[in-house]
Amino acid sequence: MHLLITGASGFIGQALCQHWQGQHQLTLVSREPAAHRRPGKGRQPHFVKLSQLQDLTPFDGIVNLAGEPILGRRWSQAQKQRIGQSRWQITARLVDLLSRSQPKPRVWLNASAVGYYGWHGGEALDETRGTIAPGFTHDICARWEELAQEASQWGARVCLLRLGMVLGRQGGALAGMLPAYRLGLGATLGAGQQIYSWIALPDLLRALDFLLKHDECQGAYNLTSPQPISQADFSRQLAQALGRPHWLHLPAGLLSLLLGERASLLLKGQRVLPSRLQAAGFAFDYPSLDQALPALLR
Repeated sequence: MHLLITGASGFIGQALCQHWQGQHQLTLVSREPAAHRRPGKGRQPHFVKLSQLQDLTPFDGIVNLAGEPILGRRWSQAQKQRIGQSRWQITARLVDLLSRSQPKPRVWLNASAVGYYGWHGGEALDETRGTIAPGFTHDICARWEELAQEASQWGARVCLLRLGMVLGRQGGALAGMLPAYRLGLGATLGAGQQIYSWIALPDLLRALDFLLKHDECQGAYNLTSPQPISQADFSRQLAQALGRPHWLHLPAGLLSLLLGERASLLLKGQRVLPSRLQAAGFAFDYPSLDQALPALLR
């Protein structure tokens, strides 16, 4: 397939491009296409500015991962706007290009996040049941999904990817934790009972393969392990996997002082289950954290 990918320079995007190189023809959206040109063997990705595209006719599928990192900066009102607009504007532009295309791409995979559900306690949440807690993360994801779903009006099969915390050594949350944990500075955050819904990067890549190839799949999918875990247990298992002590505790008030409203990403959580993905026939290689960490840290 010929796939157009946005957000290809991010942690997930880079891993996905490496995973698909040789399997698919890839065109990657970049602000500076010339910076990526380099000699190489085999089929190399092509880079293009979004503004250079007149339509999406050349592509069989769209993978839209682009967005300002949500944990990168303190959530001022201006930063919240950047986080939202960085997702919404690109998605709206792609839908506009889709409407002009003939023939049109058959499949559209669009990033979202478990933040769609808002913050919850231990309530189990899947795509078909569970309450929505209003707030910033829900508002971001709900609008993002609404815009992406418009692609279905033009004949595309839309899959909305509600991503949990993606674990991989190359980037994301785990890579950010490893320096401190290797120094024996892993910590319980706040009460430690907040639930983290996570997925190992290899399972995520296989899940994207699955959704790309299975024409019957459409709508929202939770891309999370079937075994979410409390922050305290997550932290203890990571320290144990690295052979390091685990004794620190960071109070919620201190984290809130240091991070502002962003601390909610660490201190609150939700128990999100991949019901639709499993019902469609997908099997996880790493359903539990004690299976995932040894493989990820090798």
